[in-house]
Amino acid sequence: MLEFDDIQHIVLTRVPAVTGRYEFLSFREFSQGRGWLAGIIDKVESAQAASAGVETARRWVSVAFTWTGLRALGLDETSLASFPEEFRQGMAARWQVLGDTGANHPDRWIKGFSDPDLHAIVILFARDVAERQRSTQEHQAHLARTLGVTVLSSLDLDAIPGFDYARDHFGYRDRLSQPEIEGTGIEPTPGSGPPIKAGEFILGYPDEDGSPAGMPQPEILSRNGTYMAYRRLQEHVGAFRNFLRKHGDTPEEQEWVAAKLMGRWRSGAPLALVDKDDPALAADPQRNNNFTYAKTDPYGYATPLGSHIRRMNPRDTAVNMQRRRMIRRGATYGPPLPEGAAEDGVDRGVAAFVLCASLVRQFEFAQNVWINDPNFHELGNDRDPIIGTQDGTFDMTIPRRPVRKKIQGLPAFTTVRSGAYFFLPGIKALRYLATLGEGAR
Repeated sequence: MLEFDDIQHIVLTRVPAVTGRYEFLSFREFSQGRGWLAGIIDKVESAQAASAGVETARRWVSVAFTWTGLRALGLDETSLASFPEEFRQGMAARWQVLGDTGANHPDRWIKGFSDPDLHAIVILFARDVAERQRSTQEHQAHLARTLGVTVLSSLDLDAIPGFDYARDHFGYRDRLSQPEIEGTGIEPTPGSGPPIKAGEFILGYPDEDGSPAGMPQPEILSRNGTYMAYRRLQEHVGAFRNFLRKHGDTPEEQEWVAAKLMGRWRSGAPLALVDKDDPALAADPQRNNNFTYAKTDPYGYATPLGSHIRRMNPRDTAVNMQRRRMIRRGATYGPPLPEGAAEDGVDRGVAAFVLCASLVRQFEFAQNVWINDPNFHELGNDRDPIIGTQDGTFDMTIPRRPVRKKIQGLPAFTTVRSGAYFFLPGIKALRYLATLGEGAR
């Protein structure tokens, strides 16, 4: 049975927030970090509490730590060594595995994210801007009472109008495909695959391969926790719109190109089901994921083999899919670029978290093989057209009869601005961390 009262809400609950804030922290001394944590624990909701209060709550708080952050709280060396190597190294050190080259290299990230002084993140999701501001001031007051805890950087988040459904700055509908976890009682929508063992996302439970293994020690620290890969991607909306105009003579042709890059129309309607946009289909969870590839579209005539959604969820064309799925959370930041406006240079994009039990098997595999491997599905010279590392030398192949369309020299539509690996502990583990060293006094 899942321990809903001990799992942080962000793992299992998508809250009705339209704004939020991330704050990235550094601790000067053990006791100061633990004092800060002790003062914020009661504001961190469990999945059980968030579910019970979802209709009335105004804000939702989560807390997570880097490996150096756990050390900065005073966790002993034996426990620190029990965490997997990729987490100990951190995201910036894994740039070659992730394909973060060129403009995406950590040397070009926002200051502090490749630094060992990044220790923790506070994730605030809020129902409105007024609550975000109130909660931010509340946290600032807490920091003022807690010496030695510094905010290295912060990021305000805002959903893109209209608020009828989530979308990114490119205009694509978001949050359409999400794995469901066995034991939550939530039935997957048609086409989403069977429920996945909890251990693929939450430590301490059986996974698709059997009993849990390789748990960080002690068990109270790791149980009900998860690993979290943070990525902030700037979206180059002006460049994206220019690209569509270059490769489509009419608005209809431009929408067709945009759909082929993603694998869905911008409304969310999947190309696997319709060759013309269908917003009603896109809005129907009983239909908008109900498709496969192997039998109905093996060559990518409907959904290109290298399109974003086909790479990120190859469905029945890949093996071991139950061990590759990930939970994604996050939001957009920055003001929308008005239609028809020229690129204004303002930083806007998506700041998201990937939650999983194994950073190597899930997140890093997706980055290395699905997103950035030019030979994915034997394409030869293609990377993910939306979030892949692009430098103008890769292509986008669109299978067509009688002759396929190949767009050469794809520009970069996104740039990695920052990233980090965090461990998101359970509620009991947060209390354990806040009281480290008390027995020695």
